[in-house]
Amino acid sequence: MKATEVPEIAGAFLFEPTPYADERGFFCRTFDADVIRSVGLDPAGFVQDSLSRSVRGVLRGLHLRSGAGEAKLVRCSYGRIFDVVVDLRPDSPTYRNRAFFELSGETQRTLYVPAGCAHGFQGLTETADIAYRIDRPHDPAEDVTIAFDDPDLAIPWPLPVTSMSPRDREAPSLAEALKRVES
Repeated sequence: MKATEVPEIAGAFLFEPTPYADERGFFCRTFDADVIRSVGLDPAGFVQDSLSRSVRGVLRGLHLRSGAGEAKLVRCSYGRIFDVVVDLRPDSPTYRNRAFFELSGETQRTLYVPAGCAHGFQGLTETADIAYRIDRPHDPAEDVTIAFDDPDLAIPWPLPVTSMSPRDREAPSLAEALKRVES
């Protein structure tokens, strides 16, 4: 497994495993504590694993947490997604930068999203399963959502949105969301 820094987002990493494929399918290591540790992250710092399933065109996000924030490892275990990270840490050298990735079940790449960054994705295939490893228990009172189509972010979502949660559809602008995060 190889770890690569994401130049657009300070402290973000892309972990690329080496899948071994044959006529039976494939095998690959999707988490390696030594590799996580090698980039300065504490592998024991992750406390919750979650899984979501989306279909083609579904958009989830942009989400982040107020307070201490939330760091996470994100991997598409099946299908493909267009994944987005926005750095919203005011003291970061990459503040307000965006980074885009295609994560897929074929590559099993994992993206580390630092605390203080917004995250969202759109399903590109009929089924897309996304696994998350999160560094602290979820507290819904700290949830912050940003409009996926905020013109200040100008995210080039690849497909028309077929579905999203009411919370995501009614999300405030980036400027309004930042007031909540910074308070």
